[in-house]
Amino acid sequence: MPLSIGIIGLPNVGKTTLFNALTQADAEASNYPFCTTDQNVGVTELPDERLWQLNQLLSPKECIPTAIQFIDIAGLVKGASRGEGLGNKFLAYIHQVDAIAHVVRCFEDVNVAHVDGSIDPQRDIEVVNTELALADLETVEKQIAKENKLVKIEPKRETQRLEILSKIKEGLEKGIAAKDLGLTEEQVELIRADNLLTLKPTMYIANIGEEEVGNEESPYLRAVKESVGPENVIPISVEIEEEISELPPVERKGFLEDLGSEQSGLDRIVLAGYRLLGLITFYTIANEKLRAWQILKGTKALQAAGKVHSDMERGFIRAEVVKYEQLEEYKTMAELHHRGLVHTEGKEYQIEDEDVVYFLFKV
Repeated sequence: MPLSIGIIGLPNVGKTTLFNALTQADAEASNYPFCTTDQNVGVTELPDERLWQLNQLLSPKECIPTAIQFIDIAGLVKGASRGEGLGNKFLAYIHQVDAIAHVVRCFEDVNVAHVDGSIDPQRDIEVVNTELALADLETVEKQIAKENKLVKIEPKRETQRLEILSKIKEGLEKGIAAKDLGLTEEQVELIRADNLLTLKPTMYIANIGEEEVGNEESPYLRAVKESVGPENVIPISVEIEEEISELPPVERKGFLEDLGSEQSGLDRIVLAGYRLLGLITFYTIANEKLRAWQILKGTKALQAAGKVHSDMERGFIRAEVVKYEQLEEYKTMAELHHRGLVHTEGKEYQIEDEDVVYFLFKV
């Protein structure tokens, strides 16, 4: 199952339209709040130029890309953490995802109602983030109470988890998200099971009007960047992206060229999501099948083999690794062997992005 990104935001900001464009789904989208009353789930392929090049070079019978799961979650409103607008149900959906794509409305349209009556990206971001923080604060307070009881029962109990939860509580009360508190990987691991919403990696999708495409000085877009940092913002016109997604692949390139872009906004979102989740891609070629695999950065060869098949992990012998650029240059594995460019690696080898790997194992 691919890792998942939850699409969140206020009602009527373009979440479901974006979801449909990303996943080629047909979920209902409307210009009134709470048209979506349950989560919509879909999968989109990762745009991968390297896989396409390998497919052209090796001509396998089958070529399988990797993918990311997107989940369209109904709009949150002020008071969601107290159950307003079916908020508790929708917050529960967010708990289940691995990362968040927060869609912010940055377009004017008298035909599409705004739940608060006006367009104000900074206010909208604050409303959603406040509800996530309040939900986390409730979770953290419950866990602190539980840990305090356990400490009374077991005086020698390790209190590190309690200390981390207390730090997060203090931060949330000051308006600081858990992911911005500088927690170490070890500390995050101790609270991972709590599934805190403000600990999830987040990107912001500024849904701009068609007339604002390419305008980096749009006041609404500037407001989003000022709120969350420009490095975390992807500006797109969801309406245009939906049109592009409905075109035959051969026509999309020309459409993008007319817009002065080499890459669609959807592709930028998928790739940004991949980075947000800390994923890299490696490739395998076996039995006339070329396949891309997604793994977390830092994954070792043994675990990567298990991603392909559990038998490979159990009977792992070694991994033969070549670099994508070298295979692209020298064309065949035979030539790479001849040049000594096939590296033999053990189970502790950390797979790198673009590695082409052949696993040897015993059954």
